[in-house]
Amino acid sequence: MIQSTLSLAADTFVPALAPLAVLALLGTAFLVVCAVIGAGVAAAARRFELAKGIGAAGLAAAVVYATLLLIAGLSSRDRTLAPGERKYFCEIDCHIAYDVTSTATPDPGTRVVALRTWFDPSTIASFRGDGPLSPNPRSVALVDDAGRRYSPSAGPWEGAAGSASTPLGQELRPGESYTTTFVFALPPDARGPRLFLASTGGPEALLIGHENSPFHGKVYFALPAPQTAAR
Repeated sequence: MIQSTLSLAADTFVPALAPLAVLALLGTAFLVVCAVIGAGVAAAARRFELAKGIGAAGLAAAVVYATLLLIAGLSSRDRTLAPGERKYFCEIDCHIAYDVTSTATPDPGTRVVALRTWFDPSTIASFRGDGPLSPNPRSVALVDDAGRRYSPSAGPWEGAAGSASTPLGQELRPGESYTTTFVFALPPDARGPRLFLASTGGPEALLIGHENSPFHGKVYFALPAPQTAAR
């Protein structure tokens, strides 16, 4: 069920400075496009030296941006959020927060994870209103200490606390939240599993500081102590 309140918790934003990262990408793309058009116009007017200069300026902007993108990625490190801490994703005009609320082991080799999605009302502009938002697509996996990834099992499941599971991606209004339950089958030798929730598709791979960008560290969720649960 959708709820209207959540307790406060520590925050981790992906990327950390989303508005600046988006502006940097859009600004660089604008400069490169203008440089291409300007160089083409100058070349058509047979002003080849000017065309070379404009083209070089556009190339320099792209190289500077790519360098900053790689530096941000190479200097980053993986991080694991403690139970109760939230991972935020920027949706341009607002932010969606996620946190793991509970885990359970209904039988050996099975791990049930309850993930809460919250539309943070403090991250929207005053003129946006109360309109609903459908979060961008996410991928979910458990990752063990050996780096092996486990996708969730298909099919509807009851939540670890007996509540119904809401599909991930269900639309919300500001301040609302819901819980999605995932079930994973783990081999006996899986140790230290952590939940990884990531954005899929889109331009995130080109955003400076985003975990989808090249060589960037990832943000994981530590799993709280499992409870007894039934399918």
